[in-house]
Amino acid sequence: MGFATHLGPWLLGTVKNTTGTTAGTIQNMGNTVVNQSTTVAFGTLTGNAFVLPAGAQVTHVTIVTTTVFSAATTLKLSIGGTDFTTTGTITSVGAVNLNANATTPGGWLNVGSTDAIVTYTMAGTSLTTGAATVFIMYAVKGSDGVAYPTATQQ
Repeated sequence: MGFATHLGPWLLGTVKNTTGTTAGTIQNMGNTVVNQSTTVAFGTLTGNAFVLPAGAQVTHVTIVTTTVFSAATTLKLSIGGTDFTTTGTITSVGAVNLNANATTPGGWLNVGSTDAIVTYTMAGTSLTTGAATVFIMYAVKGSDGVAYPTATQQ
């Protein structure tokens, strides 16, 4: 199987424009959710995780620890230099789902009008082992955060 790329949001559904007031005549299209992932390990405590496209809306962040860290570890993610989520202390193998920080939920709703670099910072004392994979799921939208074309955009 090969790879394919597509620029811009993919909209899926059966009714593009609302023409009435009943099901089947009301717009029902939604934009697709995609993911990126990166592996982080004890030897690299900071780095770029990935780049999200302009207008992306983060829907979910999960960290799956595959090798236990040798000391209690936290992992902080930032979008464009603004912290947007932090794990609790990672002490075992398994999955941790992250939530938006109460003070910065906007980074989850729209990463901004330009592509946004997502960076990570891990903190642990004298780490000698440990590895995890960070998954970020997001809805692809237009660079202005709009998910649907106007009725005049065909």
